[in-house]
Amino acid sequence: MSKEKSTPAGNNAPLPPGMVLGPDGKPCKICTAFRHWTPAPASASTTSRAAGAASLSAAALGTAAATEPPARPADCPPDVEQLGRATWTFLHTTAAYYPEKPTTRQRANMLSLLHALPVLYPCSHCATHLGAEMERHPPDVSSRKGLSWWLCERHNEVNERLGKERFDCAKTDERWKDGPKDGSCD
Repeated sequence: MSKEKSTPAGNNAPLPPGMVLGPDGKPCKICTAFRHWTPAPASASTTSRAAGAASLSAAALGTAAATEPPARPADCPPDVEQLGRATWTFLHTTAAYYPEKPTTRQRANMLSLLHALPVLYPCSHCATHLGAEMERHPPDVSSRKGLSWWLCERHNEVNERLGKERFDCAKTDERWKDGPKDGSCD
């Protein structure tokens, strides 16, 4: 239900780019990527010169210059990106092991799990988006294949909104259950 806002309630200072406010009007850590929480470099010109030197050095070595994001301490709560990756891993893996012919109870339990996400998910704008997608495209819990495909399509919708590539939904078993045919995961 949260919308991205430019300032916290009662404060006219603009928020850093990418910062999202929670339903309480305060910056939402679970709704925002960690890189948006870290302070900006002290001097843009120093950073710019250092980046330019790194690019020149990388070009001389025939490698690409990589701008490393700030190191995140391991004991920090997850940010929106970590939470999203973990959630998708859980959902896709659960679907990969869902029965091809689920019982009535298994179908009901899966629907309960999926319908709980838009209500309980900590990232409120993510939850709202998922709820709307579920209304437009109700979950297919009729079979393992149906559920895997449905989840893959929902994940691809998120990927597109984030400017990421679509995943080939024909490869869900390879990615989430069996591993690559080359045996590299065996």
